[in-house]
Amino acid sequence: MRLCIFPGTFNPIHNAHLKMAQYVIDNFGFDKIIFIPAYKPPHKDYKDELSQHRLNMAKIATNNNFKFEVSDIEFNRDGKSYTYLTILELYKKYQVDEKISMIIGTDAFKKIETWYETEKLRDLVDFIIFIRENEPVDFNYLKDKGYNFKFANMKFLDISSTEIRNRIAAGKEVLDFIPKEEEDYIKEYGLYKN
Repeated sequence: MRLCIFPGTFNPIHNAHLKMAQYVIDNFGFDKIIFIPAYKPPHKDYKDELSQHRLNMAKIATNNNFKFEVSDIEFNRDGKSYTYLTILELYKKYQVDEKISMIIGTDAFKKIETWYETEKLRDLVDFIIFIRENEPVDFNYLKDKGYNFKFANMKFLDISSTEIRNRIAAGKEVLDFIPKEEEDYIKEYGLYKN
């Protein structure tokens, strides 16, 4: 099996995330994309009570695509959600034909050397990098250090989880930023109101 993971806070997951994952399926030929919501993201502030909701929303948003899966692997481990530890568990769980690949944005990849056990992680995964619009990118220094990556040439979609949260808090419509079923879930539980 050719496997790609998409780790993230997903607070909340939105249509750009889903289109990125579909682009990777269509253009890189993976059998499965596993979305991995972080339980306790090490590099971000988070509201603990939202963790289960973030997982539930990811499941709702990906429900209609049989090549998408959502894993609670980081919810089953105490402490912070370190990608390196998650990757080790995934290699035990899945029979993969080659290295696991990982979807990552340029903003996160710029900080990859600060990640927990980054050199071990580097040897375990190949990265697929999505570039933000008009963002100059030069990662040759990371290639020289042994990080293996490819760029996704998908047109940048200007949707952010922060904007969605802000729109909900301000009582505005979320437009077509998230699937309808996910919007219904957010309304049902009164998420992001303050």
